[in-house]
Amino acid sequence: MSAQSTPTTVDATPGGPGQGPSPDGLKAGLKNRHLSMIAIGGVIGAGLFVGSASGIAAAGPGILLSYALVGAMVVFVMRMLGEMAAANPTSGSFSAYADQALGRWAGFSIGWLYWFFWVVVLAVEATAGAKILEGWIPAVPQWGWALIVMVVLTVTNLASVSSYGEFEFWFAGIKVVAIAAFIVIGGLAVFGLLPGSGHEATGFANLTEHGGFLPNGPGSILTGVLMVVFSFMGSEIVTLAAGESEDPQRAVTKATNSVIWRIGVFYLGSILVVVSLLPWDSKAIAKDGSYVAALNSIGIPHAGEIMNFIVLTAVLSCLNSGLYTASRMAFSLGRRGDAPKAFARTNARGVPQAAILGSVVFGFVAVFFNYKWPDTVFQFLLNSSGAVALFVWLVICFTQLRMRRIILRDNPEKLIVRMWLFPYLTWATAAMIGFVLVYMLTDDAGREQVILSALVAALVVAIGVGKHRGSKAAVTEG
Repeated sequence: MSAQSTPTTVDATPGGPGQGPSPDGLKAGLKNRHLSMIAIGGVIGAGLFVGSASGIAAAGPGILLSYALVGAMVVFVMRMLGEMAAANPTSGSFSAYADQALGRWAGFSIGWLYWFFWVVVLAVEATAGAKILEGWIPAVPQWGWALIVMVVLTVTNLASVSSYGEFEFWFAGIKVVAIAAFIVIGGLAVFGLLPGSGHEATGFANLTEHGGFLPNGPGSILTGVLMVVFSFMGSEIVTLAAGESEDPQRAVTKATNSVIWRIGVFYLGSILVVVSLLPWDSKAIAKDGSYVAALNSIGIPHAGEIMNFIVLTAVLSCLNSGLYTASRMAFSLGRRGDAPKAFARTNARGVPQAAILGSVVFGFVAVFFNYKWPDTVFQFLLNSSGAVALFVWLVICFTQLRMRRIILRDNPEKLIVRMWLFPYLTWATAAMIGFVLVYMLTDDAGREQVILSALVAALVVAIGVGKHRGSKAAVTEG
């Protein structure tokens, strides 16, 4: 891609060899291997590595049921989303479908809320990555590392969609290999088959000893759900990325069909290893984190440094995907007239440059707030976006209920992926998500997130309704 120092902005970009424009006018530069790894890595967030210890402390071995419940919810949501995305791959994904099925106000609202969620995530992940890097190279201050990682990944996203895909392929690949190795090595240690580890075979005894499988009572399963639900966020990214792939329908179908084993292996498999290797109330889990404690227990040297590297990879992966996701949602909103028109234009490389820069600017502002006012302004941003992903999943449920009829009416041959037991399982999933939101109100931290997120959502919905009522009135008068 030489001689493109002065890219022109166009609305639809002809692709290079083998990379024609996607239906949105973006360049279809993501290969099937990129999409496969984005789909696999999308369910492995940094939250799995750093947040599981608190869930284990709250629910004991019963945290496995918490992960299974949330995992089932995500599988159902992804099945619904896969049904719609296979029929109509687009960078706007669920926002574009809500626009069509529920009304322009719905697409506007959920699109901007999702964009807001991801630009706040950019600040969280940039800060998390900066802390690890500062620990390795303290000569560079933490804010300097945050700036560096944001700039590097911005440049990556601006270069081309294939650059994003390539970075994500390797970032996600490291996460996948690491967690697969952890499951294999830990599984061998559980049964005393790991030579030289010095770890006595425990089998699954730790699941029922030390107070039983549910040492803190059945209610702790729901407490665990609140703690682990946010580590699953990002699984829907593959449906946004599919619009820029070589074969969108195949990519979405494959990702949707494989989500069950991905969650089963990476989440349930790895947590099962942790709670089998160590008692749930082990002080090492609380002190070092679940994965580091497990690795230390079987004599893996430098376990903390290894896990820091893996967490950094997960953080960079999340940052990379977060910037990509926010920019594509802004691009889609621009195409539908719900964001500045500049966001809907692509440059000569098929990249929505203005949408990327607009998103990263707000990301930088959020990073600044995190360092300047971490306990006030930034805490408000965190809490006011905390429940947005659950709102998104709820909207996906209601959208799919309507979109199934629209697809059957207009293009029944495109119904390649079908939601199971429609519409009963769709309604059941919506009820599960609603229950989680209501249960969050009983938790001090969760209550603030739900209330503030609901207030921000109400404001955005009001703007969306007002905007599109105004545009309808203008059309009628015209």
